[in-house]
Order: sequence, then C-alpha cells, then structure tokens
Amino acid sequence: MAPPDILISEVGPRDGLQSVKATMPTAHKLRWIDALVAAGLREIEVGSFVPARLLPQMADVAEVVRHALTHPGITVMALVPNLRGAESALASGVHKITLPVSASAAHSQANVRKTPDEMVQELRAITRLRAETGPRVLVEVGISTAFGCTLQGEVPEDDVIRLAAACVAAGVDEVGLSDTTGMANPAQVRRLFTRLRSEIGPHAGAAHMHNTRGLGLANCLAAYDVGVRTFDASLGGLGGCPYAPGASGNVVTEDLVFMFEAMGVTTGVDLARLFAARIPLQAGLPGEPVYGMTPEAGLPKGWTQETTHA
Repeated sequence: MAPPDILISEVGPRDGLQSVKATMPTAHKLRWIDALVAAGLREIEVGSFVPARLLPQMADVAEVVRHALTHPGITVMALVPNLRGAESALASGVHKITLPVSASAAHSQANVRKTPDEMVQELRAITRLRAETGPRVLVEVGISTAFGCTLQGEVPEDDVIRLAAACVAAGVDEVGLSDTTGMANPAQVRRLFTRLRSEIGPHAGAAHMHNTRGLGLANCLAAYDVGVRTFDASLGGLGGCPYAPGASGNVVTEDLVFMFEAMGVTTGVDLARLFAARIPLQAGLPGEPVYGMTPEAGLPKGWTQETTHA
C-alpha cells in the first residue's frame, strides 16, 4: 500500500487539553489516544513538559508518553518550552519534541518569558543536548504568531523568515508556521509558506492553523497548494493559546480529513473511526463543547473514502 499523500499531526491531547479549564483524567487520556491511533493517525502530540503548577492539565505527561509508546508505528511528540522541558522529554522516550518560538516579541515574553533571539539560543542548547542523549529524536519548531499577533498586531514577514532560518542554523530538523491567533488569510499563507520553503528548503514543516475567524480549512488548502504536506489539527476543534487572547479554535481534524479525502488526497485516517474517537474525548471532558461540521452533518450519501481514491 502506498503511503498517504499527507500527514495529519493530531495536537488535541496537548494543544486542546491545555486550553480548557478542566483536567481530563489520565485514564480517559489514554483511551482517547488509543482511539486516535485506531483511526490511523500516525503522529500525535500527547502532552507538554511544563511545570504542573502552570498547566495542571499536563501533570501526567510522562505517564501518557509511556502509554503512547506502546503503540508501534506512530510518532509520539511532546511540546517543550525550554531546555529543562527538553531534558524531561528526552528522558521520557518521545520520538519528537516541538518548541514554540514566537515571531512576536510581545507574545514571546507572554508565552515563554524570553525574546525570540533568546529562544534561538535555547534551541542551540536543546539541539546539543539532543545530540548527546537522543540523537534519533527529531526537534521541530513552530513559529508562533507567524501571521499576526493579538498583542503586537502585525508581524513583519521578514521577521518570520529570519527567525525560521535562525532556528535551522541552531540545528532543528523542521520549522513550521503557526497561525496562533487565527489572523491568517489564504493569500498570506501561500506567500509566507512559499518564502519559507524557498529559504529553508526541506526543513520547512507543518501548517498549524486556527479557525478563529472561519478560515482554517481555506488556509490549510492554501498551504497544500504551495507544497506543504504536514498539517496540525485537533479532534473536535479543541484548543487555542492561553497566552494569546481570543486565540480559540484549532482546525477540526475531522473536517480537515474529510476535505482532503474528498479531494482524493489520502490521509491514512479512517473517518468513521475518527468520529468514534470523539466518544472518549467527550467522556473525559463532560460538558466541554466540541466542534466539527462533518461529524454533525454526516458523510454524503454513498460516499466512501475508497471511491475518492479511485
């Protein structure tokens, strides 16, 4: 069987859960991750290594990682904000660590209490540590607020590209672009990802879009049109950024998978099982709203994933 055309990176267990006030019990997290794996998701961001006093939702991250690692064939990923978090993540056995490096100075201070340039210095220390203790672990950066910032306002595109190049020079494997505040539009997405791919070539990574203003899917399609093949999404549209006011709504995994599959672009994800993965999510967060147009409307009459791939 041919590999899927694109990679959907599921970020709900980290980005989604850190953005809701309730804490999902560990047993429910594990069942949810099992359901995501059963649906065919091959990369899952299972948590973040941050102090529990800051994000109690992530206090069980090491246990969640241990469980996720029992599933063969998936990439277990965790977010880290700094060197200390990277030390813990590398010790846990994750396959990939991801760091938020903000192109907005104001957001960077609010999110990680460092300037963007100080974060690049932190990256150098992290990639050195990776070389010493876990050379097979991938290090990914998501450039936060790449398309605009609710705190700073406009973020110059030159700043984004300069920062991405600096991250690659610091030794990271991939640099993606994140619409942290949901301010992007498709023309901007095409332009900035085209510049990113021109500047850093094969190191250009994922599109992490938010649906805050209803443009999440359009922006993912714009990124696909200029060559992006990895897309972050969150089951049920959970998530946002607690340090970026108004930054609600990750792209809904179910809607993103349906869009690409309907186009004949293979994702490797089974939609029926993906819909079923909402059950353990809702059981673990009773009363928390979940979103998604496709799960609510259902699949079109007679529509199957197989027919779209013919």
